[in-house]
Amino acid sequence: MWKREEASKPLVPPAQAAAPSGRPGGLAAGRDIVNIGKSVVIKGDLSGSEDLTIEGHVEGKIELKQHVLTIGPHGRIRAEVFAKSVVILGQVIGNIAATDKVAIRDNGSVEGDIAAPKVAIAEGAKFRGGIDMNQQGAGAGAEKGQAQPRAGQDAASGKGGKAAEQKAASADDGAKKADSEAAAAAQ
Repeated sequence: MWKREEASKPLVPPAQAAAPSGRPGGLAAGRDIVNIGKSVVIKGDLSGSEDLTIEGHVEGKIELKQHVLTIGPHGRIRAEVFAKSVVILGQVIGNIAATDKVAIRDNGSVEGDIAAPKVAIAEGAKFRGGIDMNQQGAGAGAEKGQAQPRAGQDAASGKGGKAAEQKAASADDGAKKADSEAAAAAQ
């Protein structure tokens, strides 16, 4: 019926017990990941030297310059963000500066400027602000407070920005035409 040896064996060996990240020992591909839960509220500066997933609320400043920041679906951030890479599934209000990439996923929402060499905005994501994809020193403008939102431009849909570009192009064409007419009249 009942064997004493089977009853004393643990169901899962301790070395293989899964951590919250889903990987043994809390490592994901050799990197530490820290999670901030849904019920956690942080007001102030947040910095660290490991990858971070935020499901709670953060107000202030977030600095993970050499690591990945993930804003989970329940995450609500009202902060300036500086990280290597940022993945947004929740809501961010504030400027984001990344040295590698910023990705706004399906239901993600960003209201603020983004400075990163690579930016991905998924269909269904919401974005309002400006994007600076300058390869040299991406994030420098946002860190110094130089990045300013562009009035009337919805970058996700391209509304406003194209009209301004077309007006600038027509003004340039008109100036060139006037210059050539003046040069012809002078001869």
